[in-house]
Amino acid sequence: MAGKLQHITFHNGQKMPIVGLGTWQSSEGEVGKALDVALEAGYRHIDTAFLYRNEREIGATLKKWFSSGKLKREDVFVVTKLPFMGMRQSGVEKYLKKSLSALQLDYVDLYLIHNPVGFQDVDDGGFPKDKDGNVLLDVTTDHVAIWKGMEAQVDAGRARSIGLSNFNARQIKRVWESARIKPSNLQVEMHVYFQQRELRAFCRALDITFCAFGPLGSPHIYPFVESHGGDVSKLPRYNQLSDPLVKQIAQKHGKTTAQVLIRFLMQLEVAVIPKSSNPARIKENFAVFDFELSPEEMEALEALDKGPKGRQANEHVLPGLGRHPEFPWFDRY
Repeated sequence: MAGKLQHITFHNGQKMPIVGLGTWQSSEGEVGKALDVALEAGYRHIDTAFLYRNEREIGATLKKWFSSGKLKREDVFVVTKLPFMGMRQSGVEKYLKKSLSALQLDYVDLYLIHNPVGFQDVDDGGFPKDKDGNVLLDVTTDHVAIWKGMEAQVDAGRARSIGLSNFNARQIKRVWESARIKPSNLQVEMHVYFQQRELRAFCRALDITFCAFGPLGSPHIYPFVESHGGDVSKLPRYNQLSDPLVKQIAQKHGKTTAQVLIRFLMQLEVAVIPKSSNPARIKENFAVFDFELSPEEMEALEALDKGPKGRQANEHVLPGLGRHPEFPWFDRY
């Protein structure tokens, strides 16, 4: 089982390590140290995005490792994302080139459309707002045209694979049906309380692999929402790390609850990108290849699913976000 769980394989044969380091809200000044610890621990999958504002430090750290000879470029799987402000066909190359420059790379292994919603283009990397504090939407977002821009990045050698993030099934189908190069991966919120069963089945039928962000829940989402003027009172609050069943299973295996939650998703053949800047936790989150959950334990954990009510991110994350015609989460999946 452990050997099988090392990677997930895309339709084009490319392999993505099943456990990666998430870097959302890992700021400059800490993300480089976190990446050093992760690479020493054995991580070979790094997830970032233009919007995270940490690509420059990630790039400097990777260059240090490559220059030292400890790793080669092909040893590390790097994922980044097209931001909301780049959501038009002409924006794809512009923003991927910005990311590649910051990362000091010639190509990324996977380039994702970060979200189906488009914002008006602002170069500072922040969320553009109107005088009332609502995000400045670009309601002309055309996913089919944007996808053609994504395919052009594969043709140009700037991305090995391309995919989607936060898209619902209806939006995925539209892209997939129009695509010359099919999406390789979908990255979405997924954890034991929000298991995305329908969306996983839908993607499996289209040979699109799955990656879970927030696999331990997203405690950092609340300060993020507050800092951007969202309504934190309208987000559910869960703490799956202290769930009694998860605790019981962790105790049985001599593992932490975080390790059980990561392992659960891995055994569903879902890639996981837990975020941490704490060295001990970074190492702990990777120590998940030496045990296996039983079918009975998997079944018990699957019963914790709350369906759409388990989703932590919703239209209240950013003021005005839900007004975009392509806002994805009003659909069930």
